[in-house]
Amino acid sequence: MTQLSAVSLGSKVLLSAGLVATGLLAACSSPTSNNEQASTSSSDTTATAAPVAPANSPLQVVAQFREPQIVGVAVLPDGRVFGDFPRWDNNPVAPIAEIGTDGSVKPYPDATWCQWNETVKNEPQKHWICPQSVYADRSGMLWVLDPASPGIKGTVVGGPKLVKIDPKTNQVTQNISIPESVASRKSYLNDVRIDTQNNYAYITESGVGSLVVVDLKTSKARKLLATHPSMMGDTTLNIKADGHEMIDASGKRARFNSDGIALSQDNQYLYWKPLTSYKLFRIKTEALRNPALSDAQLAQQIEDLGKVPASDGMEIDAKNNLYLTAFEDHSIKRRTPDGKIETVVQDPRLEWPDTFAFTADGAVYVTNSAIHKTPTWNKGVGKQDQPYHIFKMQLPK
Repeated sequence: MTQLSAVSLGSKVLLSAGLVATGLLAACSSPTSNNEQASTSSSDTTATAAPVAPANSPLQVVAQFREPQIVGVAVLPDGRVFGDFPRWDNNPVAPIAEIGTDGSVKPYPDATWCQWNETVKNEPQKHWICPQSVYADRSGMLWVLDPASPGIKGTVVGGPKLVKIDPKTNQVTQNISIPESVASRKSYLNDVRIDTQNNYAYITESGVGSLVVVDLKTSKARKLLATHPSMMGDTTLNIKADGHEMIDASGKRARFNSDGIALSQDNQYLYWKPLTSYKLFRIKTEALRNPALSDAQLAQQIEDLGKVPASDGMEIDAKNNLYLTAFEDHSIKRRTPDGKIETVVQDPRLEWPDTFAFTADGAVYVTNSAIHKTPTWNKGVGKQDQPYHIFKMQLPK
């Protein structure tokens, strides 16, 4: 998912706990030393008593990180786990990392790809600038989506990209540059799903509010449905986290546009929703793949699926249940195919549950990114009270 700020309308800022946003760009020009990624809490964070796991919670801790802030997670068929640490408020040594069984963090696919500073600024396609999503497709390939907007302050020219990595060799096998006509300077590519049957990628873009569709055979990307109501966050809903409305230092309510995304098991439907919204939408992927259809024609095919919880990440299981990370009440919900909303787990440690990764053996991994505890939404003072986590549990039957 997700992190974008309401400071600029339509753009989405999920700022990392305990770090000052104004220092981001400077930090990105001066990378930290290659020390262990996890560290102690920074001094601008006001820590309180950390949430305690309920006695019956099914969530198991896979890894935890005091900093930097983790957002995304991917799990390969062989069990290897990868994390995504975007350059929002700080400059992680490993913005894309392989997470060891001991919780260690290794830059991925190598240290050079994870480097971003003045010495490599002329090679924006060869380095992670501000990766937002890491995703394992059904064939076991790993994909990284890089909106290339450090601090969500505007894209680096030539930086937005979708990158395919073969985990067997740890080598990049496809590097698709997303042109400025599709990912404008105000854009923020957010989350991605890969259709291995039709060889397409579907991406939510949160800065402007749009979908991006990429033909993986030709590497051609198209921007669709920009600023359509189904793409835009709603500032009138009084959406809250931990019981507090999210309002930035200038008094603006959080507005996060198209964010969560999921692909049906048969690849026929794409689901999405704006983060600050209680509505869920879907469309046939066949329509998205048809370049002859105008936005007006596509809009006629969008289905409004009604009310769901405000959520960040989404994913669909083998039975086509749609799972949602519901940050307003520290829970994971699921929407059954007949539209029923059920609570899967509720745990106070799910401070802004963020992104899912499902495995073939019925496990689900989920991160918590504590976006609402970050300085942007707390008058400049981080309120993080626990480490960031990767959790794991078995999907309910």
